[in-house]
Amino acid sequence: MPALVYGLMLFAVPEATSIPEEFKLRIFYLVVLSTLLIPMVTIIGLRLSGMVKSLHMPTIKERTVPFIITCIYFVMTTYFLYQKSDLDEILWKGMAVISISVLILSVISFFWKMSAHMTGAGGLLAVVLVLGKNFPTFNELTPVLLGVFLCGVIASSRLYLNAHKPLEVYIGFFTGFLICWFGFSFIWG
Repeated sequence: MPALVYGLMLFAVPEATSIPEEFKLRIFYLVVLSTLLIPMVTIIGLRLSGMVKSLHMPTIKERTVPFIITCIYFVMTTYFLYQKSDLDEILWKGMAVISISVLILSVISFFWKMSAHMTGAGGLLAVVLVLGKNFPTFNELTPVLLGVFLCGVIASSRLYLNAHKPLEVYIGFFTGFLICWFGFSFIWG
């Protein structure tokens, strides 16, 4: 989801950031690498080592180490972008909001199995709505419809696969949505 958020910020709504064009693709690749590819490879490594029995991580105990590692990657990415704040503060502030949602998700996951997929989907939908609210040139209709559709597909699949109970899906969605709504509204407000 961070890759989709940064894709929107950097390419779909160019006025959302003052990043020079020559840096946008590199920043996007950095976000994809540090918040998607490296955590994914790490979790697969944990699975292969036997530390995690299944990539589905059905129990709270199995989610602990992967979520902590993911938090570390997200916080490191935020710090790296903070070091580059001379480009535009939106880089690190946006990643900080996303990192906060992942940290809250992880803390809650120590005690209860909230849907991480829905936390990300809810956050993405919130970012689309905040972009539409703050940038009149952004035609938000299609992204909002796609975001709502994506949220529905993810929620339905999590429930269909018995990966979560309905409350875990709803709380995950609203947690991600609220954190990103307020965080990104503050950034662009």
